[in-house]
Amino acid sequence: MHFYTFRHLITIGMTAMFLSISPIQGKADTCPPTPSDMLGPFYEPDTPVRSSVGKGYILSGVVRSSADCKPLKGARIEFWLAGPDGYYDDAHRATVISSGDGGYQFESDHPKPYAGRPPHIHIRVSAEGFQVLVTQHYPQKGKTGDTFALVLVPVK
Repeated sequence: MHFYTFRHLITIGMTAMFLSISPIQGKADTCPPTPSDMLGPFYEPDTPVRSSVGKGYILSGVVRSSADCKPLKGARIEFWLAGPDGYYDDAHRATVISSGDGGYQFESDHPKPYAGRPPHIHIRVSAEGFQVLVTQHYPQKGKTGDTFALVLVPVK
């Protein structure tokens, strides 16, 4: 049995709500930002550019601006997760660059729970002119993939 913290439940709920990005009612051409989550102690910069660190779970989506919902080409998306043995290592880290339409795809082993944490994938997104987003994706049990919108806030 997994115990989720209030923050995890809010993040999961917010993620489900924003999977299909559309403008906010009453505010033309804006998108709600992706909720942030903790960086965690295992982040390491400068991970290799690659779209796969395993097989069995595919995460994809579009990186967008919260200001106008436009896709962001060339955003740097860093992923890291514990391997099948429950430990973080360099084999389970990757950087993906968003395509011309803001799209991205990342494949990994299905994340495993460890130390009381639910299965999750850490994500850090950076793009010129935007605040860095640190978030986490929590895969649903039994699913082999999901769509996760990454909506960044412009620097003021």
